[in-house]
Amino acid sequence: MNVNQFPDRIIEIDKEQYLYFGGTAYLGLPTNNDFQELVIQNIRKWGTTYGSSRSANIKLTAYENGETFLAKHIKAESAVTVSSGMLAGKLVIDVLNKNTDGFFHFSHIHTAIKTNSLPVFINDKINPKLLDPQPERITILADGVPSFQTRAIDLSVLAAIPDHKEITLVIDESHSFGILGQNGCGIYSEIDLPVKRKIMISSLGKAFGLNGGVIASDTSFINQIKEQDIFISAAGMNPAFVQTLADAAALYKSQHQKLLDNLNYIDQKLIKNHTIKFDKTYPLIYLKNDNLIDVLKANKIIIANFKYQENANNLNRIVVTANHLSEDLDKLISIINEYNSIN
Repeated sequence: MNVNQFPDRIIEIDKEQYLYFGGTAYLGLPTNNDFQELVIQNIRKWGTTYGSSRSANIKLTAYENGETFLAKHIKAESAVTVSSGMLAGKLVIDVLNKNTDGFFHFSHIHTAIKTNSLPVFINDKINPKLLDPQPERITILADGVPSFQTRAIDLSVLAAIPDHKEITLVIDESHSFGILGQNGCGIYSEIDLPVKRKIMISSLGKAFGLNGGVIASDTSFINQIKEQDIFISAAGMNPAFVQTLADAAALYKSQHQKLLDNLNYIDQKLIKNHTIKFDKTYPLIYLKNDNLIDVLKANKIIIANFKYQENANNLNRIVVTANHLSEDLDKLISIINEYNSIN
């Protein structure tokens, strides 16, 4: 299905209008007039792009402004922006490869943080290698909210790993930053486990509405990132976008509240059963019944329906944003409730 404008709450397909519950613009910012004005103002000041190295002798204050906001919002010592969430993940893995004896991963981690790693769990039990007597430096890789889930990942298993394992935890928060936590700060600040270091990466092109990525951690680690050849050689995130991060602080807060209000509204009216997966703190509803997708489409509602990874099941996902109106939600809920009542 091809569309000729940004798919917000309403899209037009073959000259017909549909309600749209897909994408990743959780805070509804790409079409928000106030947000767009901030971006436009900053483009006029900082240009459409800046192709120089971040390590050049000329330093743009836009980067300092935006990264200071991000560090404060995430509640981390320091943060740095890069041109994409994918690059953020690859930079982190490159640094950790130099001082990690072994990588371990939770299931369904994003490609951005994939490397040669072992599973944390084998047959639903903790990997014996995490419990053996060998002292070593290990890195645990996880998504803040794994695919097909609607709650933050449970990391409590890390408390069972013995003290002679020095743990670095890497969390990809591309689908939790801007959504979970106070004012959408993510889950980084809430992680209180026996780890030596925690590192957060995230795309900014989802909830935060701007092309780019962020890495947040302690100041020492962020300085290591800035010393990497790839970071030095690559152009940074668009400075107009980085400045917009700082300027849009109030908008991020207000749009986050609108999103929470929509989720609470759904929670009050949606009849839950085994065919749907929904949590009132998270803007995704997973459908286990493929037939419901056709029913929704027949009623002029389009949801996300695609194969996320090769050889995986279809991803049937309703995405709720801050821009959806109560009448949009009423129509969606009514169709789902009616379908489930007779099937």
